[in-house]
Formats: sequence, structure tokens, C-alpha cells
Amino acid sequence: MRCILAPLALASVASAFVASAFVASRPRTKNPSACTIMAASSSTSSDAAPKTCPRTGNPLPNLPIPEPLLSLTPGTWAHDTMSRRLNEEILQRTYEENEEAFNSPPFAKALERFHALRAELDDASNTPLRYLQFDRDTDGRPAAAVDREEKEWREILRPYIEKEDTWLSAPWLVAEFYAYRRLMEALGYHDKANPATYLYDPFLVAKRAGLETSVGSAENMLGKVTSLPKTKEGAALAAAFALWGNKMDLSIWPADAENSSTDVFAKILHAADDNLLHDDTEALTEHCETLRAKGGGNVDIIVDNAGFELVTDLALADHLVASGIAKVVTFQLKSHPTFVSDALEKDLRETVEHYAALSPDKYPNAQAAGVRWQQYLDEGKWICNENDFWVQPSPMWEMPEPLRSDMKERCELAFVKGDANYRRLLGDRYWDYSAPFGDVVGCYFPCPVCALRTLKAEVGCGMEKEQVERAKGLDKEWMTNGRFGVVQVGFGADR
Repeated sequence: MRCILAPLALASVASAFVASAFVASRPRTKNPSACTIMAASSSTSSDAAPKTCPRTGNPLPNLPIPEPLLSLTPGTWAHDTMSRRLNEEILQRTYEENEEAFNSPPFAKALERFHALRAELDDASNTPLRYLQFDRDTDGRPAAAVDREEKEWREILRPYIEKEDTWLSAPWLVAEFYAYRRLMEALGYHDKANPATYLYDPFLVAKRAGLETSVGSAENMLGKVTSLPKTKEGAALAAAFALWGNKMDLSIWPADAENSSTDVFAKILHAADDNLLHDDTEALTEHCETLRAKGGGNVDIIVDNAGFELVTDLALADHLVASGIAKVVTFQLKSHPTFVSDALEKDLRETVEHYAALSPDKYPNAQAAGVRWQQYLDEGKWICNENDFWVQPSPMWEMPEPLRSDMKERCELAFVKGDANYRRLLGDRYWDYSAPFGDVVGCYFPCPVCALRTLKAEVGCGMEKEQVERAKGLDKEWMTNGRFGVVQVGFGADR
């Protein structure tokens, strides 16, 4: 099987979890990881010997690894999220959207565990984290997969559990991902002995609402994607669509796009440049031209949200294949529901099926796109890959085997989408905003990487100081409201 394992009514939770103001005081963690300790004690010189993580053997960022974001400080978005929003808003809405199922007899034990999880979050400042619980007798996955996930989560949680860290004193990103994995545990997501709860997606209502509302926004954009030229300008515009979505100004799009000069497309790109705080589009398109010249390469898209954002990812993948940049596009997807709107393989396939089934009279561009996308899947030009790493809080410099070796040996360009994935690129740590992306991410990532990110959390790097000051002057919430973005490229370790 080519696919391995198999906005919007509700905004993405990754977007909802951002802070509303930059935290002036950066609390120090009492649980630095082994990788962090080594990096902090290493020379910052680019001439220094390559640093590697003692746990994984992977390359580390060239710069000293700073402190992670915590949830201890009242008044910060992290504290509000873990002490209130996650329970009172996210889990409460989850209950309301699944109330009938949750109160049915097959969900009795699941509901009991769900309430127990909420009780922990009600007292988040005093409740210590615990290890996840696994039942190999009822888990529907292969035993090796269960053993592997349990080992990975124990390694992630051990330093915090040994220190008796609470939901608030553990790093924010660890606590967030852990909360959603605890929700899967509570609901019996992997319990094949209970058909009602097995693989039950508690966020399906939100995802389907996002899918249905995406069509109107996508129809116009998808009509433009098919007319993109097979040039650097076309690749740049496809990336811009994936970054900005329906924020792109299409009013100046030429009526006869296929026969228009590149100057017209440059004008459209320039109109989208104003809110970019760093732009490596030239490096991206040069690399795309290299792939096209060799007959196409293997390109990955590390997907974030379902709904309209996923549609823009599919549009990007559509252009990559149609223009000859990619022979194959692999979508890296979540292995279980998390952060409400994050996309699994089933969400991607449902999106394709939904678009292919639209009325060609009402939505001709979207329907034609759905048909094309289904052909790509059928022909193996698009591949789906779910992996537990994408639902875990580890920084991406701790990417495990065999995923890392696969991406290093196979993947010739990886697009990283969304804010939660970007936070993991940076380890959700307080890097200097001007720290070069190449020294933070490009030096350790297993293959050439392009981050397409609209800013929705208070972490970042690779942004020129003048641009940061400009953004601050224009918008006091510049780091959190998605107005500004970055296109950042790194060429990977050993490349």
C-alpha cells in the first residue's frame, strides 16, 4: 500500500494557543535535556566541530540552545492555555460536539477517563505529569508500534516526571502534545476491543465544518493554480498560495495567465511581500529549478491543519507535480487526532473525495482539482505517511530513525507548514529573532527545508532586525495574529 498507516468553523488550536504579548521574563527550565546541555556548552563558532545529540546522534543547531517556553507566568498565553483554555474551552467544546456519543453506554469508561483528565487540568499547577498507559492486549496496532511509542513517550516525559513537574512547570509544548495524547488514551482511541471508541476522532465535527467552508475560498485560488507558469515565478506563487491562502490579492491576476509575461506574476508576488519578515523565495525557486532540470525530485510537505490550509497544501503539491518540480510528493501527516484540526491521512483523503464530488457547474475549479488529486493518489505521485513523531513534542533535531534516514536519503526538499511545526523546528525555544535560520534549523535538518509560516506564536528566528522593528511599529500583536510571515530556506546537514 502506497499510503502508510493509514478555516473555518473552528480555528486551528495551534493558532489558538499563541501568546498575546511577548514574555519579558523568560523562566529557566529545571529540566534541560541532554541535547540542550551539550549544545549550551559547545562553541558558537561556525568553525567548531559539528555538535550531535548524545541521545539520538543527530546534528544540533549551531548556536547554543536557549530556554523553552513554560506555562508558569500568569498573564501569558501559555499559562492561560494550560490553566484554563485547554480545559474550559477546547475540551468543553469537544464534549459538546460529541455529547451524544460520549454519553452512550460504549463510551462509559471513556467518559470517566475524560472527566478525570479534565479534573487534572482543573488543578494544573499542582497536578504532576504521569506516564502514558498502554494496553497491548487491546491495542489495535502492531506490537512493535506500541512498544516504540511507549518508549518514545517515556523518554520524552522522564525528566519532567522525575522532577515531579506539573502541567504548568513542564515545557509548554510538551504539556500541549501530552494533553492531546492523554485525550486519545482517555477515549480508548487505540482500543480495538471497543468498536465505538476505536479510531474515534473527537474533532471530526470541527474538521468537517472546516472542509465544507473551505470550498468557497478555494474555488478562485484553484482556478489560478492551474495557470501558473512552469518557471521560478510559478513556483514562487505556488509557495505564496500555500503561505497566505486567501490573503493573496488576486485582483491583478491576468485574464490570459498562461500567455502572460513573468513581469505580471512578479507584480502579484510583490503585492504579497509587504508582510514578509524574511523572504528566501529566490533560494527556494533556484532549488526548484534544479529539481525540475533533473526531471523532478522527491518533495515532502509536513502538513499542519485540515480544512482550507490543507487545500492550499494540496494546491502546492498539484503545481509541484504538474510543473515537473516533483516526481512524487509525500505528505507527512499526524498518526492520531491532535490540536483539533491537525490533519491525518483520512482527512486528506476525505478532502480529495469531497472536492472531486462537488458540482462541476457550481465549483468547476475545485471539482476539477479534486479529480486531479485523486489521480495523483491513484498513480502514486502523491503518497501519505503517518508517523508518531508528528504528534510528539520533541524538537525536530531529535527526529528518530528510520524517519530521519528516510528523509535524508530520499527527500530533496521538505516544506514545513504551520505554526506548531515551526515551533518544533525551533524546539519551542527563545531564539534571538535575528539568529540565522541556517544556524538554527538548516544545519541540522536531514534534507533541504523550506518553512512557510505565518506568525502565530512568540518564537522565531532568521528575521532581520529592521523588519522586526517595522512589524512592531505596525502591529503590537505582530508575533501572534498571523498578519506577518516568513519564507525561510535551509539546505540541511551535510549538504
